[in-house]
Amino acid sequence: MTHTYNVTGMTCNGCKAKVEEALQNTDHIDEANADLSSGEVVITMSQHVALQTLQGALPDKYQISKKQEQNVFTSATNLEEEKSDLKQLFPLFLIFGYIIVASVLINIKSWNWSDFMLDFMGLFYIIFSFFKLLDLKGFPESFKMYDPLAKAIPAYAWMYPFIETALGIMFLMRIQVPLALIVTLIILGITTIGVTKTLLDKKAIQCACLGTALKLPMTKATFIENSIMIVMAIIMLVQMYA
Repeated sequence: MTHTYNVTGMTCNGCKAKVEEALQNTDHIDEANADLSSGEVVITMSQHVALQTLQGALPDKYQISKKQEQNVFTSATNLEEEKSDLKQLFPLFLIFGYIIVASVLINIKSWNWSDFMLDFMGLFYIIFSFFKLLDLKGFPESFKMYDPLAKAIPAYAWMYPFIETALGIMFLMRIQVPLALIVTLIILGITTIGVTKTLLDKKAIQCACLGTALKLPMTKATFIENSIMIVMAIIMLVQMYA
């Protein structure tokens, strides 16, 4: 059985992770998925768990209550007010646009596809790591919600923004490019596996690609952005060793 509850007190992805972990460690609860934007948590139970038990499982900061049922007209109004995925992902598309334009301008005088791709990858890592470093405390909790390696090794989630920064510098400065390409294939390959699993499971979680400063839903766009980087890395490696 699945029930939806309202939870107050969740202010960041760290809070979201704590609420989910506390509830999932409660007897007879199979899964708990919280949503920061709506302040709701969807709980799947093997048998009914009383509201008092749920409240007792949570830290005092969070208050849980049963979501009130809405009539058809109210639900329709709320659906109209919800942001579309496209609108929520606008910051991601905007950043991608800036990266593409900047990479083109850098290489426009002496155009070379290889240099364009290296600059694109370098700028991608630098900009995306910047957003992650804005909330270095909250990012690891969000990242390990879907990245298999971060989930298994928490320290990796803390290191990830710095790994991205280092890779960005390596691509832009043309330092050990083959090594940077191989590392890119490994870390983004692992993340893409986690993203794919999340999408197939239809879990409503936030994407940590831009840290926690911008609230982005986990969608196919996340899969596409990783795939673009992976394809570029493969092309570059083939060109170097073909």
